Amino acid sequence: MNHQTLEFRSDNCGSAAPEIIEALVRANQGSAVGYGADALTSDLNATLSDVFESKLRVFPIPTGTGANALALAACGTPFGAVYCSPEAHINTSECNAVGFFGGGLKVSPIDGIDGKVCPVSLEKNLTVAGFGQAHKSQPVALNLVQATDLGAVYSTEEISQLSALAHARKLSVHMDGARFANALAHLGCSPAEMTWKAGVDILSLGVTKNGGLLSDAIVVFNPDIADKIDFHLRRGGMIWSKMRFASAQILAYVENDLWLRLARQSNAAAQQLAQGINRIPAARLIAPVQANELFVEMSVTALDRLANQGVLFYRRGPELARFVCRWDTTQEEVKQLLALIETGSHA
Repeated sequence: MNHQTLEFRSDNCGSAAPEIIEALVRANQGSAVGYGADALTSDLNATLSDVFESKLRVFPIPTGTGANALALAACGTPFGAVYCSPEAHINTSECNAVGFFGGGLKVSPIDGIDGKVCPVSLEKNLTVAGFGQAHKSQPVALNLVQATDLGAVYSTEEISQLSALAHARKLSVHMDGARFANALAHLGCSPAEMTWKAGVDILSLGVTKNGGLLSDAIVVFNPDIADKIDFHLRRGGMIWSKMRFASAQILAYVENDLWLRLARQSNAAAQQLAQGINRIPAARLIAPVQANELFVEMSVTALDRLANQGVLFYRRGPELARFVCRWDTTQEEVKQLLALIETGSHA
């Protein structure tokens, strides 16, 4: 990383946690059968079943986009519709991967706030969906992003309410957990309480953004869906041949609560940044800061100045910036950014 810059573009830009690297080195001994028939992948299924307090199946996968698209493909039909928030990653940033891998599966954004799906909007859309009518896409799944793409976190009660509405109409519930550990650290609940106990059928478990290296995972609580995943992974070209190296990363990720420690670090940096921004009149947070992302309104001039001063961030509009704190973001980096924001707002 260039030490003359401040890196707040994305948690994808951070380093891998040393524990993940060490796990790969340990796995790199001798030989092992491929495609998931190895001992580490078997251990992974047993370990995550313990972590989530339920018998489940885990499928390591190279990317979060692949996890979302193939999970939803396994839930749906080519003429199905997936409901999500307008800001959901499957709607804004995955190049219609859901439609491609789902053979025509439609992404249908519905109203919400702070990147969440609104229960009233979901119920309204399900009421007029036209179940059984051949000229309409048939609702098959609900997508919940946890934490949301505006940095907010669904409570377990919110997940349960939305899941109940979906299940009443026989929809599967998919959780895009690219920042699952950040949400878990914020709520302080168990992984089970935030997933299957609240009605989630299938989870895209993010590892990469939170100190991982080369693997995310699909975690399936519903056995009817799990039986389809292998076929979608193979057809999509997303089955690891040397699966033990992917499984080793995910095992290290959850071992000794590493995932929560890393998430707490990035969440804490985001809170430090949010508290400082709240003291600057010329900057305004547009959504709750409950994980590690901040969305900040500032003047065009102020944002231009930050960019020219070496601050790396993404603009979501002329006056809207996204700042993301990584697990390895330091307090000093946050202080430097706040100083630049405050100075620029007075210039």
